Amino acid sequence: MPDTDFTIRELRRRFADKSLSPLEYWLALEKHIDAWEPSIAALYLYDPEAAREQAMASGERWMKGETLGPLDGIPVTLKELIATKGHPVPLGTKAVELKPAEADAPAAARLREDGAVIFAKTTCPDYGMLSSGLSSFHHLSRNPWDITQNPGGSSAGASAAAAAGYGPLHIGTDIGGSVRLPAGWTGVFGFKPSHGRIPVDPYYVGRCAGPMTRTVEDAAYSMATLSRPDWRDGTSLPQNDFDWMNLAIDLSGMRIGLMLDAGCGLAVDDDVKIAVEQAAKLFEKAGATIVSAGPVLTRTMLDGLDDFWRARFWGDIAGLSEERRETILPYIYEWAKGGADVSGVDAVKGFNQTIEMRKTCGRLFTEVDAVLSPTNPVVSYPAEWPSPTNDPKLPFEHIAFTVPWNMSEQPASSINCGFSKGMPIGLQIVGPRFDDMRVLKLSKAFEDWTGGIKDWPKPPTVRKQSQNGRR
Repeated sequence: MPDTDFTIRELRRRFADKSLSPLEYWLALEKHIDAWEPSIAALYLYDPEAAREQAMASGERWMKGETLGPLDGIPVTLKELIATKGHPVPLGTKAVELKPAEADAPAAARLREDGAVIFAKTTCPDYGMLSSGLSSFHHLSRNPWDITQNPGGSSAGASAAAAAGYGPLHIGTDIGGSVRLPAGWTGVFGFKPSHGRIPVDPYYVGRCAGPMTRTVEDAAYSMATLSRPDWRDGTSLPQNDFDWMNLAIDLSGMRIGLMLDAGCGLAVDDDVKIAVEQAAKLFEKAGATIVSAGPVLTRTMLDGLDDFWRARFWGDIAGLSEERRETILPYIYEWAKGGADVSGVDAVKGFNQTIEMRKTCGRLFTEVDAVLSPTNPVVSYPAEWPSPTNDPKLPFEHIAFTVPWNMSEQPASSINCGFSKGMPIGLQIVGPRFDDMRVLKLSKAFEDWTGGIKDWPKPPTVRKQSQNGRR
């Protein structure tokens, strides 16, 4: 059986020269997933039989030279919140009545149009409201680097699947950092494009979808498929003609802001700060001018967002029966109940803080061409915790570096920039609104300088055998 650690372009080359078929690759990947999944519980609706059928059909298309698109035969997962026709969307919670989705959401539709092998959904916490693998519906998802630790969230299963090597491409969603935060905590590349670049349905303020991969190139390659417009998202951007694989960049003369203080939230761990500062030096060595960038977020902004989100979420669940509401993860339900006390006026004031974030982000980008910062302020936290604070009264202290760029609609990525005690550290790279290519190019340059991650985590059973000298 072949190795499973291929990039998308490597797989396409092998499918084309017939040295590997989509079915052969899938069968090898299936064994790899079987070795990992009992330990990290990344998947929902995993269907290997359907994957075999899709891979076989793709192989027939490759043999005839009649492939559907650039991702034909490529195994892919979708975050559970992204609807796939005929499957329920539990939103990570026991409180939701399970009903089959009537249609594919935009990301699922684009992948299916291009022949991707959609073999599973990935887990998320209740309503996607936590940066954690903890859910009242799904099994507890864990971090492949250390299964006692959290993979982050809310694209928890997607990050765990990517880090464990469940194929080259996993699609998450991000409204305050839910692609970038777990990417940072699991060492993978997570890309939140400009708002509307990848259409989403349902739409919500700041909500984006984005690829989570082991390499920058795989994320970039997927964008030609994922970024095709969809009428169901009123913010969907027009068809683009980007060359998504043109990832070369000259940093000469570029001004890059280094932001080490988010303005509020959790203090940055020393190891995180050191890793990000060292990353900035590489950009400087390549010709960029590094300048200090002050925070774009304030406590008033973050607390206002908290009021708005609580009120909105309480409105979503207030109509549920008491019995159903009590099945929601207690941490989230305790937080949500505060929304009952938020007045309409205060909810609007909270929403207005998203506009203030947009203004401060815009002001900063009149002075810089890009921004570097930590993705996550802390290195890690236990798998069983619903958030890095483990306190529903402090629900968003960990998103201070990430959430402003959702509200400003700017592209941002997370890429590994080091380790602390064996756990990954994420570097966030932010670019101007609509300039998605700049973020991808800067990310690829950094990956080239550092060589990326050469030794990805091994399944716990394999690690144990290796430690016992039996491998």
